[in-house]
Amino acid sequence: MEEQQLNELQKVRREKLTQLKEQGIEPYGKKNPPKNVTEEINCNFEEFEGKPVSLSGRVMAKRGHGKAGFLNIRDFKGEIQVYGRKDRLNENYPLFSTLDIGDFIYVEGEVFKTKRGEVSIKADKVQMLSKSLQPLPEKWHGLKDVELRYRQRYVDLIVNPDVKEVFIKRSRIIKEIRSYLDNLNYYEVETPMMQTIAGGTSARPFSTYHNTLEQELFMRIAPELFLKRLVVGGFEKVYELNRNFRNEGISTKHNPEFTMLELYQAHADYTDMMEITENMIAEVAQKVLGTTQITYQGQEIDLTPPWRRATMLELVEEYTNIDFSTLDEEESKQIAKEKGVAIDEGVWTWGKIVNYFFEEHVEEHLIQPTFVYGHPKDISPLAKAQSEDERLTERFEGFVFARELCNAFSELNDPIDQRQRFEQQMEEKAAGDDEAHEMDEDFVNALEFGMPPTGGLGIGIDRLVMLLTDSPSIRDVILFPTLKDKNL
Repeated sequence: MEEQQLNELQKVRREKLTQLKEQGIEPYGKKNPPKNVTEEINCNFEEFEGKPVSLSGRVMAKRGHGKAGFLNIRDFKGEIQVYGRKDRLNENYPLFSTLDIGDFIYVEGEVFKTKRGEVSIKADKVQMLSKSLQPLPEKWHGLKDVELRYRQRYVDLIVNPDVKEVFIKRSRIIKEIRSYLDNLNYYEVETPMMQTIAGGTSARPFSTYHNTLEQELFMRIAPELFLKRLVVGGFEKVYELNRNFRNEGISTKHNPEFTMLELYQAHADYTDMMEITENMIAEVAQKVLGTTQITYQGQEIDLTPPWRRATMLELVEEYTNIDFSTLDEEESKQIAKEKGVAIDEGVWTWGKIVNYFFEEHVEEHLIQPTFVYGHPKDISPLAKAQSEDERLTERFEGFVFARELCNAFSELNDPIDQRQRFEQQMEEKAAGDDEAHEMDEDFVNALEFGMPPTGGLGIGIDRLVMLLTDSPSIRDVILFPTLKDKNL
């Protein structure tokens, strides 16, 4: 019944389209740039009262009939009421009276206030800019419509101003990040999206084939190895803010195509990256939201520096009472088996067991901003080892609301050590770890020319935007998230 009713509405709109053409009215008119926007008129009524203005916007509401009526039109800056009278619009009134919700129009008129005190435009001229052939939904909110909202984001943006505000804030967040780094004399660069080796982290890539080169290529999972090549080449501060692609699951925290910030600074280490992270995020929050005290999903979170710092081993011991620092690999495997963990003898190492216990027992408790550092070397093939414990690295991950927000290293710059770790990763790949790192001979070759001590940082922009806009799902902060073909 609902579909039949929708088809009837669509039919009526197409009939109106035909009528417009028969009347000599162009339903998809030429540009007629407005001189004003709704926000300036609504906020400065005394200045505009009685003066002529022109606006363009989409019809969002309609009421009245006969010889007078009201419309609400919305532009990018807000919404305003338009009042039309037959004796004022004359031959233009039939168009005004037959407009549909969703039509895009141009209006000229005089600013006034109604008896109820509502700022309005008394229309003198109306021009059709674009006839809407699809009726806007009356009820767009609600769980039953969530996927439709993502699939038809253009409609979501039209009818849900809060959604548009999220993406306005996203744009401002990215702008402020760039401004912060530019002020620290970082250079923004671009590195290949298609790579011959999927490197820079442990993840499953998307692959494609280049016909002319006759070789397989991979959509990048991270820009890391190319950015560090630039540090070798003499760029002391570089960053890239762009897309990565990982052929993995989809959830409220993961989308196969996502935005990352990666930066690298020569003569720095992971402690410098901690300071950049907490200071940059706090400054971005202050400039975009006006505060570093935010609420995310009902939880009060304080982004004010300094953030808490704790080692992975300390936190695992805190929440499990297991001190893995005193255990070797075999003892760790035995403890894991006693706890019911299914150990894969060919893949699981001391470091992977420590990381498993961290993910299973610690992450959920890291609500306030926390830097977790001292990751095992086994899971950090590109990070410099700690001098006091060769099993651990100078690496940290930043957590907020039990979610990883960033990842950073003191970058490994020893080419011999790097080659050995790549070889270890290749052994793990052969043993069945699909996400193990590939050998990158050219990157090792670059390190052999000498890379100064370097700190590197990666921040998930989508997750940061989620946090700063109180959005529960990553799909809420990506304009067009990846969705399964509805015909499959």
